[in-house]
Amino acid sequence: MVLHRPLCIFDLETTGIQVVHDRIVEMCVIKVEPNGTETTKVWRINPGMPIPPSSTAIHGITDEMVENSPSFRDLAPEIAAFMRDCDVAGYNSNRFDIPLLAEEMLRAEVDFDLRKVHAVDVQNIFHKKEQRTLSAAVKFYCQTELINAHNAEADVRATWDVLKAQVQRYPDLPESIQGLAEFSNMHQAADFAGFITFNKDGLEQFSFGKYKNQTVVSVLEKDPGYYSWIQNADFPLYTKKILTAIRLAMR
Repeated sequence: MVLHRPLCIFDLETTGIQVVHDRIVEMCVIKVEPNGTETTKVWRINPGMPIPPSSTAIHGITDEMVENSPSFRDLAPEIAAFMRDCDVAGYNSNRFDIPLLAEEMLRAEVDFDLRKVHAVDVQNIFHKKEQRTLSAAVKFYCQTELINAHNAEADVRATWDVLKAQVQRYPDLPESIQGLAEFSNMHQAADFAGFITFNKDGLEQFSFGKYKNQTVVSVLEKDPGYYSWIQNADFPLYTKKILTAIRLAMR
């Protein structure tokens, strides 16, 4: 792989899988510099809400383990500074980790612009090539077993190891992070969560509902109230932010 700027491989352990409602309880980032130097950061976070037993059963983190931990709002400036001017990579990160991280940053009122970031989703590369799970990916690519699955640092380390092995295994994969980001994107989304995508002409369009596959601009022109409905409905904050930017650009 060719790194033109630092790459942050990251994983989130959360209270659940709903981007809008759930919160981060643990976050690990391995920051890889272009010269190969690695720095690992792990943050344990008080989500400000009970951790459901079903989630604890997956990652092993209980309410008692985070009751004295700082909130995400307290940690957000440090996390943002650590990841600033970096590309990112993760496992299923385009559909979950990145949207949820963006959501937490917006709630914390920290400027964390992801629009110019190259995002490599290792799961998408895996699914395009082999169609397996992370544990199977580790066994397939690295010939080892994934120990402590759903521990944030273990999952991040495994993701980084799999990504390196993928680049070595497939000669047709790009070496650059930009190329890997483009390859690992299953769809071109403006908002990461996939509610606003790009059509073949590069214009933003809605991917859901009664205006599916219609451009955002055309919808807002003929039905201005649709903007207010989305802003007041249960959509991710980052989706609402992107929609607002499109609306402002129309003026």
